[in-house]
Amino acid sequence: LARVRETLPDTLYCIKDAAGALTDEWAKRLGLPSGIPVSVGAFDAHLGAVACGITPGVLTKIVGTSTCDMMVAPMDEDLPDIPGLCGIVPESILPGAYGLEAGQSAFGDIYNWFVNYLQPGGPDKGSHEALTDAAQRLRPGESGLIALDWHNGNRTILVDPRLTGMMLGMTLHTRPEEMYRTLIEATAFGARVIMERFEEYGVKAKRVINCGGIAMKNPLVMQILADVMNRTMEISRSTQTCALGAAMAGAVVAGKAAGGHDDFNAAAKAMTGVQPVKYAPDPKSAAVYDRLYRLYRQLHDAFGTRQYAANLAHVMKQLLAIRDETRA
Repeated sequence: LARVRETLPDTLYCIKDAAGALTDEWAKRLGLPSGIPVSVGAFDAHLGAVACGITPGVLTKIVGTSTCDMMVAPMDEDLPDIPGLCGIVPESILPGAYGLEAGQSAFGDIYNWFVNYLQPGGPDKGSHEALTDAAQRLRPGESGLIALDWHNGNRTILVDPRLTGMMLGMTLHTRPEEMYRTLIEATAFGARVIMERFEEYGVKAKRVINCGGIAMKNPLVMQILADVMNRTMEISRSTQTCALGAAMAGAVVAGKAAGGHDDFNAAAKAMTGVQPVKYAPDPKSAAVYDRLYRLYRQLHDAFGTRQYAANLAHVMKQLLAIRDETRA
């Protein structure tokens, strides 16, 4: 560790700081003026959160093959240790704020696994488009299924890469679209676990702003997220939020006098925004998902922790009861 420490600087910098100026060589290659300020870099996901307009009270989600769930908290306020969050770093996202990072180690990758490896119904009926079309005709709870979204381990809140996925409730009548929707619901339940952990320790999610490929392309996933999390899902208007966040950092380092912005609040007002389409939770669907989520948490705790000691014999019966009520 001593040798590693010798290679590190004594001063920490964040994206409000200039790393230097653009060299003549790179100015020529990029077609930009020589000498313009270049900001200190950051993680791609963190810059994506900046481009979503992250502020205290805003949960930003990058939703794609996996997810990155980020919030910020003012550094002049007490912030407790939050179990299961591996990334709590001063000014890692915004200046003057703790950056809090969580996430799911598989999200869209789970849907891809189902389509690419199981190939239900063949290449035509088993495509993402065909399964999504069939799955959106189902009602919450109608399948009698529930799943755990741990096909690539669990990043937050269990921090265990050796956990695996599971689906419960299958019968001889279970159809591919029911399984596909159940996997979507499982990823939404995992997202709710993360949000509830933030809120349990005082970091309230008043808004949820999403970006990334799935957020842009799959209304069914976004609606299920809204219903499960009981929050309106907003989507950034930018298709390239990580690049936009980097541009915002450059604009702030340049400053207003040079055509940029003096702080990230001003940059966010000028450079960010959300799409007009929002996904609001449906009360009836949310009520069913609350019941399913309670079962999910029992499976989550039973298979993911050593402390859980209750009996799970009721879970299958409750899934069938919810299914029968939905179909009645």
